Amino acid sequence: MKRKTPFNPKEIAHTSQVRVRFVETDPLGIVWHGNYIQYFEDGREAFGRHHGISYLDQKEYGFATPIVKSSTDHKLPLRYGDIATIKTIYVDSLAAKMVFRYEIYNQNDQLVCTGETIQVFVDRIGEGDLWLTIPPFFMDWKKNVGLLNE
Repeated sequence: MKRKTPFNPKEIAHTSQVRVRFVETDPLGIVWHGNYIQYFEDGREAFGRHHGISYLDQKEYGFATPIVKSSTDHKLPLRYGDIATIKTIYVDSLAAKMVFRYEIYNQNDQLVCTGETIQVFVDRIGEGDLWLTIPPFFMDWKKNVGLLNE
């Protein structure tokens, strides 16, 4: 069945910064590739606090949002002491999921990494059941931040 009107997903973003710590680097002083996922997490947490949809907010409603998919595309290295800027972009979806895209820049404003994560809603109060519909609290959030026209 085709949709009567095409869905053009809206996006909202937030930018945050982190300083690369020594522990995040390899012996050459370059950020180990696995740490970019942590930078995505840092960006997602900053986004959530800024836009009122943090993990603690979700927990208040009895939900958790585990990651079911993640991807990264590395372009340039970050090094110990660099200040990385993380742009976290929420991409709206009609499905019961949260899609985030990421852009990480070095202090010279060069794009060093891009990526995406997908999270789903599980009921923490019950047995961790997967929700196939958008939870009411999340629908309210979407309305409050202007993602829905209702």
